[in-house]
Amino acid sequence: MTKNTKLLKMVFMAMMVAMGVVISPILRVEGMCPMAHFINIVCAVMLGPWYALLCAVLIGIIRMLVLGIPPLALTGAVFGAFLSGVLYKASKGRIIFAVIGEIIGTGLIGSIVSYPVMKLLWNDTGNYDHLTWFFYVPSFILGTLIGGGIAFLFLKKLVRSGVLQKFQSALGFNVTACEVTKRDDAIGIAFVGVVAYIASLALIKSVLELTGIWLYVPYVLCAVFVLWGIAYYIFGKEVV
Repeated sequence: MTKNTKLLKMVFMAMMVAMGVVISPILRVEGMCPMAHFINIVCAVMLGPWYALLCAVLIGIIRMLVLGIPPLALTGAVFGAFLSGVLYKASKGRIIFAVIGEIIGTGLIGSIVSYPVMKLLWNDTGNYDHLTWFFYVPSFILGTLIGGGIAFLFLKKLVRSGVLQKFQSALGFNVTACEVTKRDDAIGIAFVGVVAYIASLALIKSVLELTGIWLYVPYVLCAVFVLWGIAYYIFGKEVV
């Protein structure tokens, strides 16, 4: 790796950290920070898993120190950032797998890890007596779906314009690309629908304890993503 590449990589990561701190408050509520997931996925695709992990750690620490965010800033970012980069590289450059990595890493692993962390640090205050192992799962997954969806659309545009490949080459993260078929992306989009179904069902039944017509919402969300996947497979560029 040349000195110019190293310098460019450090500058780019510094920009991502700054952007992550600035835009993270957008749409944020406790347990859900969609734009942080957008940054995670973009950084994972541009720099790879280890730099994405470092970027997430730095953003989390700064948010905790400056903005007073609880440790969710770390537990809700580091696992997804790393797994996003790992799956993106393992899938040989498929954007949808970077999104799935963020959903699994943050929406499932990070949300479950957040429970003992929050209980341990704030158990004496009594404010977190209501927590359970799956308390953060719905909101974390919802946040990753929003941020991941934005990242997917953004990165797909960069791929089609050829800009993404140029950025990766300049930053020294050359993924051995294979042909990305519409079928693979369509399956990935449908998979996100399954995750959305699980998250919304847990949120409605376990957290909000809603009944009646609300019980149909998970099915609607799942159907939306499945239909999106079908439409993407059929129409391709016209849809995304």
